[in-house]
Amino acid sequence: MKGLTLLGAFLLVLGLLAFVVPIPHSENHGVKVGDTKIGVQTEHSDRLPPGVAGGLAVAGIVVLVLGLRKGA
Repeated sequence: MKGLTLLGAFLLVLGLLAFVVPIPHSENHGVKVGDTKIGVQTEHSDRLPPGVAGGLAVAGIVVLVLGLRKGA
């Protein structure tokens, strides 16, 4: 089952990257009065919670092992 092995590897890499790579967020806050618009754009970066990143990594390992077992 090559598909399960590839899916497991993808989930594992995604889980490991989630520990270190922040996800950027951008928000626009503003008020429009007539033709005038006053606004502020805020940007910040957050990482995924460690539980989510760990869950992705563990799921990747499980699926990878299942794919390797079915392939053998």
